[in-house]
Amino acid sequence: MGIYEDFASVYDEFMETYSAKEWADYAEKLWEKHGLKPNLVLDLACGTGSLCEELTNRGYDMTGVDASEEMLLIAREKAMEAGISDKILYLQQDMREFELYGTVDSILSTCDSLNYILEEEDLLQVFRLAENYLDQGGLLMFDLNTEYQFREVLGTGTFADTREDAAFIWQNYFYEDEKINEYQVTFFHQDSQSEDRYLRSEETHYEKAYSVETVKRLLEEAQFKVEGIYETFTLNAPTEESGRITFVARELRPKKTYTETEEDLHG
Repeated sequence: MGIYEDFASVYDEFMETYSAKEWADYAEKLWEKHGLKPNLVLDLACGTGSLCEELTNRGYDMTGVDASEEMLLIAREKAMEAGISDKILYLQQDMREFELYGTVDSILSTCDSLNYILEEEDLLQVFRLAENYLDQGGLLMFDLNTEYQFREVLGTGTFADTREDAAFIWQNYFYEDEKINEYQVTFFHQDSQSEDRYLRSEETHYEKAYSVETVKRLLEEAQFKVEGIYETFTLNAPTEESGRITFVARELRPKKTYTETEEDLHG
């Protein structure tokens, strides 16, 4: 079973700690600080589309990319119910291989989605694709869970939460040598056919902790200029005890354009 298959149905309910409004407010704060007024925006690993909806309602032209068919099914249903399905383009793609129809002004990736990339070369590939699909001067902005978060906050522990029609148990393990965080989620959600019956599902997720130095090196290798590193939801520099940090990187290279003659020569 792939991750976020069954969990997609209760994802929004249990992710309410970080609201789409809060992420959208923060994105706009960072765009303003770094002097960008984007129109076309990509939400990479968009999940159930909550941030895409929020930013669409604020006037941005949104594309959402996610690998999970189940997540995107919910995203499309939510957009349909909100009457904005014609304003958001959703694409089912792995972030390591994503393709767009053209360039965008800014790329966002939130909720520690890039921690799911477990190999440096794959993270570099994501950055290279982002650089390729950003307009010159565009911004890549993303957050990462830190090693401190995995080791000291989550550690080896068990967490649980309940809602009116769902509950989950989260068993967490952090492997120091590999810098890999594993969490096994068992969740129960009410059967749509019977209010008296709950269905049980399990998923296992893996995230990797990357040092700031490693992320900066990979961004620079992908031809980005790192302009800001912040404790997430603030404009403050991160500390050794920051659990989540946000990177802002600018694409600087002009994109290749062709004249009509050159296009003819290239077929």
